Formats: sequence, structure tokens, C-alpha cells
Amino acid sequence: MAKHRIYSVSVASVYPLYVSKVEKKGRTRSEVDQIFRWLTGHSQETLEEQLAANVSFERFFAEAPKLNPARRLITGVVCGVRVEEVDEPLMQEIRYLDKLIDELAKGKPMEKILRADAS
Repeated sequence: MAKHRIYSVSVASVYPLYVSKVEKKGRTRSEVDQIFRWLTGHSQETLEEQLAANVSFERFFAEAPKLNPARRLITGVVCGVRVEEVDEPLMQEIRYLDKLIDELAKGKPMEKILRADAS
């Protein structure tokens, strides 16, 4: 089976779309970065390095310093698919990110988005 096209897309090419989506709803780039850092264990510096290097989603998640174990608590639907039911591990990581960005754009408080009580 061929890899999904999104795996080879650079995170940096999608990142501005995430930022634009949340800014239209009154949220900030800093909050998007907070989501990325929470999910992957990146520091702000290493996140910016990954974006500058134009790494693919596949490499971005493979090289994540420490994927947050609380990400497994993320549930819900993104693009008509329940994130907790996605079988392909990399696609599930991407869907977790999408779901967190969607929740931010919907105005949910950051502490609920990041499930700080569960991490």
C-alpha cells in the first residue's frame, strides 16, 4: 500500500494554514505553537528549527522528542473520521494535531484542549 500523500508534505507548508484558521477565530500563533509543543515535546526553538528545515510530517513525528502520552485521550471527529479509531499510527498523530487545532479554532479554553489534568 502506498503512503498517504500528507506524510511527505512539509509541516511548514501546513503550519500557516493552522495559524490562519485560529487567528480568524481570535486565537494566536503562540497558542498553535503551544499545541505543537504539548503534542510533540519540542521546545519553541526545536519547533522553529523543524519548521525552518521543511521536514515532512513523517519526519516531524518520527523525530519528536517525546510524544505526549495524554494525546491518546484525544477523541472526536476530524474530516468525518473518529481520531481514536484511526489505524495508521502516523495518520493518527496528524489527526490528533488537526483535532487540537480545530478545538482551538472553536474557542475551547487551552487547558481543556491540552487536557492538562491528564498529562
